[in-house]
Amino acid sequence: MPGVEEITSAFDMFEPFKDMRDAYLDSMSKMMTDAVNTESYAQATGTMLDYYLAISAPFREAAEKSLLQALQQLSLPSREEFALLAERFTNLEMIVDDLDKKLDRISSRVSDEQKQLAGVPERLEARLDSLNESLRKISESVSALVVEKQKKPVEINSAPVVEKQSEPAEPVVEKQRKATAIKATPKAK
Repeated sequence: MPGVEEITSAFDMFEPFKDMRDAYLDSMSKMMTDAVNTESYAQATGTMLDYYLAISAPFREAAEKSLLQALQQLSLPSREEFALLAERFTNLEMIVDDLDKKLDRISSRVSDEQKQLAGVPERLEARLDSLNESLRKISESVSALVVEKQKKPVEINSAPVVEKQSEPAEPVVEKQRKATAIKATPKAK
């Protein structure tokens, strides 16, 4: 009976119900989309939510208070305490970042100064060598002058030395008396 099975498998008794359901859902979907996209629906929904929030506010506050008390009794942190900790960690992170930047600047300065100071001993040594060379030349010049001076005969000036004849010295007391007398005399006008 292969022919009977083909007829029963092709005919589905629930097919009209499925089509009716799909048509109903499509029409309801279109109707609901049109209703939700209106301004009056948005106002009505807003009013209903405001009313719900106003009514539920005391219950929500009571639930929060009881939750805070339960957390305190269990020694657990609350949401506000977590927020404060997060803020402190953020501040600490910023401070550590600033310190890291400052350390990097200091490190770069130190390395630059070390690079500059690395050549200082060589420069000082070169400068000391040049000073030693200059001193050696001066010493040779002085030695040459001394040798030359020693070779040259000393010239003696044979002119007679005449001493000046000085006036007889006045006693010190006499000089003081004259000076006092000059100061004491009034000046003539």
